[in-house]
Amino acid sequence: MATKKTAPAKKAATKAKTPRGNGGEPQYQSGGTHPTMTTAQGIPVPDNQNSLRSSPRGPTLLEDFILREKITHFDHERIPERIVHARGSAAHGYFELTKSLSKFTTAKILTEVGEKTPLFTRFSTVAGGAGSVDTPRDIRGFAVKVYTKEGNWDIVGNNAPVFFIQDAMKFPDLVHAVKMEPDRGFPQAASAHDTFWDFVSLMPESMHAVMWAMSDRAIPRSLRMMEGFGIHSFRLLNAKGESTFVKFHWRPKLGMQSTIWDEAVKLQAADNDFHRRDLFEAIDRGDYPEWEFGVQLFTQEQADKLPFDHLDPTKLIPEELIPVQIIGRMVLDRNPDNLFAETEQVAFCPANIVPGVDFSNDPLLQGRLFSYLDTQLSRLGGPNFHQIPINAPKCPFANHQRDGHMQMEVPKGRVNYEPSSLEDDSPRANAKQGFRSFAQQDDGVKGRVRAESFADHYSMPRMYFHSLNETEQAHLASAVVFELSKVGTPHVRERVVAHMRNVDPDLGQRIADGLGMAKLPPAIAPAAPIQDWEPSPALSIIENMKDTLQGRAIGILVADGSDMDSVNKIKIAAEKAGASVKLVAPKLAIKAKGGAQVAIDGQLAGTPSTIFDAVASILMPEEAAKLAKEAAAVDWFRDAFGHLKAIAACKGTQQILQAGGITPDGGVVDPKEVKEFLELAKTRQWAREPNVRTLC
Repeated sequence: MATKKTAPAKKAATKAKTPRGNGGEPQYQSGGTHPTMTTAQGIPVPDNQNSLRSSPRGPTLLEDFILREKITHFDHERIPERIVHARGSAAHGYFELTKSLSKFTTAKILTEVGEKTPLFTRFSTVAGGAGSVDTPRDIRGFAVKVYTKEGNWDIVGNNAPVFFIQDAMKFPDLVHAVKMEPDRGFPQAASAHDTFWDFVSLMPESMHAVMWAMSDRAIPRSLRMMEGFGIHSFRLLNAKGESTFVKFHWRPKLGMQSTIWDEAVKLQAADNDFHRRDLFEAIDRGDYPEWEFGVQLFTQEQADKLPFDHLDPTKLIPEELIPVQIIGRMVLDRNPDNLFAETEQVAFCPANIVPGVDFSNDPLLQGRLFSYLDTQLSRLGGPNFHQIPINAPKCPFANHQRDGHMQMEVPKGRVNYEPSSLEDDSPRANAKQGFRSFAQQDDGVKGRVRAESFADHYSMPRMYFHSLNETEQAHLASAVVFELSKVGTPHVRERVVAHMRNVDPDLGQRIADGLGMAKLPPAIAPAAPIQDWEPSPALSIIENMKDTLQGRAIGILVADGSDMDSVNKIKIAAEKAGASVKLVAPKLAIKAKGGAQVAIDGQLAGTPSTIFDAVASILMPEEAAKLAKEAAAVDWFRDAFGHLKAIAACKGTQQILQAGGITPDGGVVDPKEVKEFLELAKTRQWAREPNVRTLC
């Protein structure tokens, strides 16, 4: 990733000051009289943007009572539902290591090749409540609990490798802003409203995550087709105590795929549980979802040469700079037995790591290490939530923790302290086997400061935007226009466009044109020079889609008199290629050609084409003529065509296409052309899009 224009910014000096306008100090509107912010005890708050650190790039200090009070209150605001990631779907499975990292770590889970270790994975939306739907535009949670021999290891990430804020101090503000507005209680599970965009428009550091949230990554086709990222840099420690930085990646075996925005909206009405159902049914029929587990490994020397700070959670490391090495796989092969007991009660925490893994000084990660445990104390009733079966380690464990609310164990003996000499089997610390932290020197001066190396907020989102192909860029621009069209405050819309001009001048102009702005607002002065980096081709979804029918779903519309021999030719060939097939008809049973009674998988009005990746139709002319007057049938094809799906339409079906105003293109073929249809069904018909919708 060569720098074309401006040389990389130098790393922060020890006594770095907070750059103005870099997200460390928001750009507030002038005017008004604001009371001094205080803690709940009335103590004036000097800085509400930065946690107290030992140095600009050092760890967050536990003595930061302002941070602890703020996050503690936030963690306990709502019970028992999760404040974020409330709506989740999950499954059991296993992790298998395929390549040892014994050179870099002592962690057995990363050194014992071929070992299968049980795990539990939960996917979730962020903004909505537990009763919201699966398919809104939102970042998705991607959390994995691995029950290792050395204790539970939680890799708690998202389907985006970056986050909206650099410091945990701002997490309550971010979530307050994106949640439904407190005076009116809406919108639910959406970011298209004033408070979210007001917040991010005042936090330039949010621009990169905003780009991911507005991209097709935020409307995935399936949970089985999402990437997962650990987000932060962690450390691996070997037997010598030597440290190597690491970032964690999950890559779906099925490849990535997303929905079209109009399709995502209609899926909310068609099936509130679309993603949950898709995951459950895939596992139920034996199509076990699988992800490759990859790592980016890099030294301190390599980190120092990057043109950005890897400790900044709003930055990713392009794999063209540091490749992703595949070292294992995750397979999900069993559905939960009980949604509440497992999916809802599972408690993840990024502080749950095993010997041989350690934390970095990422300031967002440092705050998360406290926040998750604090939240779980409230959600799950007290300090013994680890005894709930889904949370309990599967390896031996022993300590002197006793009593407390919901204590389910019956400890024996008189010793509940250490050191002791009264019992030979009393647990004791073990310096040899115990967890070790990396011995990092820190000679900085503590203070509420943000490193100057965190100040560049536009180069990375610019790189991300330029890594997308033209179709994806148009989708992103249109998504921002849609979101801002729901924002009623003009100066907020203008401020977002001002940021987008820094990301890419053309993008800013396209958004302004889409909103009908009479005048383009001036770009906001960046806190650090904006750099032009080489695009990262690996970040595009469309350019990296797999040429496969694995995981895809095909719907075939039939009615009385349909030729089941023709239907079965498509069905058998599609299933052989790895797709799932459902028959759809006006009723749940038909009399096929020859008089045979055929059971149907889905009734037409309740099984729209939005739930399929491609559709086919084999109808007698007289039945097609009836359906051409049926709105559900016309919409079935109109939506499939508008959502760029391959269509196999018999001669009779042409009547329905005409009723829907559909002019067939290269993505519409005869059902007899089974091979051609299934080849088209592997992807969307992107060439069709300019003919069916206007994008920015």
